[in-house]
Amino acid sequence: MNSNNDISEVIRDWRYQPGQVSARKIKGKDGKEKIQMRVELGLLQMETEGRPDGKRPHGKESLLEYHLSRLEEYRAKHGSTKGFRLNKDECEDLYQEALEYYQRYLSLFSLKDYEGVIRDTERNLRVHNLAESYAVDEKYRRIFTKYVPYIIMMNAKARALIDLERKEYHKALMETKRGIQRIDEFFKNRGQSESSEKSEEIANLRELSEEIRRKKPLTELDKLKLELEEAVKREDFETAAKLRDVIKGLEGRKL
Repeated sequence: MNSNNDISEVIRDWRYQPGQVSARKIKGKDGKEKIQMRVELGLLQMETEGRPDGKRPHGKESLLEYHLSRLEEYRAKHGSTKGFRLNKDECEDLYQEALEYYQRYLSLFSLKDYEGVIRDTERNLRVHNLAESYAVDEKYRRIFTKYVPYIIMMNAKARALIDLERKEYHKALMETKRGIQRIDEFFKNRGQSESSEKSEEIANLRELSEEIRRKKPLTELDKLKLELEEAVKREDFETAAKLRDVIKGLEGRKL
């Protein structure tokens, strides 16, 4: 046994906090950047590029890429993808791989590496689409698709927060709106429209929208509308009428 492999000192100085994603970037012995994520019984270490565990299954970047290449070979041979299937073991292996990417994009989100979050969430959406189309039975299709709303939410949040950092408030709001629409469409396409109303992911994106609006600087038109509200509250109808005329003029000019 080699005492140099003992990580007790590392985890003692980096306490685990339940319910909170705690991650950091370090330089590995190979000189490359790594991501470490603190978990209850220790820590996870992941590569920043490619598959998080650094493996290359079947010589490909990931199992997803391997099965996509199989799919293309099948299409070339048979003229279509009809009859192509992912068996039970292949579905389970793809699911475990997707979990690795999930752990990494959670870590990247906590580190505000939003570009990395976008990359890994889009990747997991691709694997879920593959499984939904070709999994051997309904059980595995459900296992993959149940997480799609969460992945869409994380993708939309990462995109919106990039825009927010750039002070591009309108773009940030559009990303949250687009995310909500994608989740809503996901439920509607599966005959689950009622799920949109109680979706935690949609509620989360709406909260982010409100946060963006609070940070967005007021335009001249916004300020006039607030003045109009105040004038109406104090029953200063003469001032309110003048403000309405100015607002109509500005809105007409904008159109």
